[in-house]
Amino acid sequence: MSLPYFDAAAVRTAAPWTTAIAALERALRNGVNPEEDSPRLFSPAPGGEFLLMPAVGHSYSGIKALTVAPGNPARGLEKIQGVYVLVDSGTLAPLAVMDGNELTAVRTPATTLLAIKHILGAAPGGAPAAPRVLVFGAGTQALNHVRAAHAVIPEAKFSVVGQRPERVRTLIAQLATEDIELRPGTVAEVPDADIVLCATSSRTPLFDGNLVAPGAVVAAVGQHGLDAREVDAALVRRSDVVVEGRASAWREAGDLIPARTVPEWEEIRPANLQDLVTGRFNRTPGRPCLYAGVGMAWEDLVTAAVVYEGGTKP
Repeated sequence: MSLPYFDAAAVRTAAPWTTAIAALERALRNGVNPEEDSPRLFSPAPGGEFLLMPAVGHSYSGIKALTVAPGNPARGLEKIQGVYVLVDSGTLAPLAVMDGNELTAVRTPATTLLAIKHILGAAPGGAPAAPRVLVFGAGTQALNHVRAAHAVIPEAKFSVVGQRPERVRTLIAQLATEDIELRPGTVAEVPDADIVLCATSSRTPLFDGNLVAPGAVVAAVGQHGLDAREVDAALVRRSDVVVEGRASAWREAGDLIPARTVPEWEEIRPANLQDLVTGRFNRTPGRPCLYAGVGMAWEDLVTAAVVYEGGTKP
């Protein structure tokens, strides 16, 4: 068997931000239901664990197979590594293999900006003309969230808060080569931000949720797992909440579960991405809106199909 392999550069080229966002939006409008997505599967591995994310669709199905090795950064290696295998849904024959890390680096910011675009569109007073975007984190996800946000909201003004000054400087320098202006920021800027992007590995809240301005949008997307916290209960309780999928949030959204129990959330039934995209979500005047994302397998599948069809499909 000889399968085409899409390396990181090929994934990036075939799925630019606006293309990936449009594909995710189209999938949700055409009936993809986040509540039917397969759960993330974990299995022990030497020195870490396997992480498997299967998804099925009408034309294509697939699985992302990742390894998580906490000791790798000390060895100069990536903590998370993996591949995506795309298959034909009719025959289950493999069609292509792709760089799993790069696929994640594309689909996560694309999904976040899809959500932010529609949340801004639902604002009672309309979206700000030149929103102030405060980014927490200086790693790969932060980098790509700024890139995606710039593609969707080119008039936005960006600042970044990071724990390691050298990584912040590197991030700013990298984006400067792409004509994206990013300046150092501080937690004190939270009250003035129109959009707060949380793309960190923090296990504890990054800021006081009472500081977030009424009407602001906060996206907490850096973590999955019930022991992970990027925002606090104060923000959750005072916000309109949108989730990728309700079932996945109850399993993995540690930003939400401490604030309310699963039965309480089930009664509230916050909007998921399909509700958001199809217009079944309304903002409450004077309240922030929190988008909580954990990463879902259907997003990988949609993005992988874009890469396959836009790349060197035989």
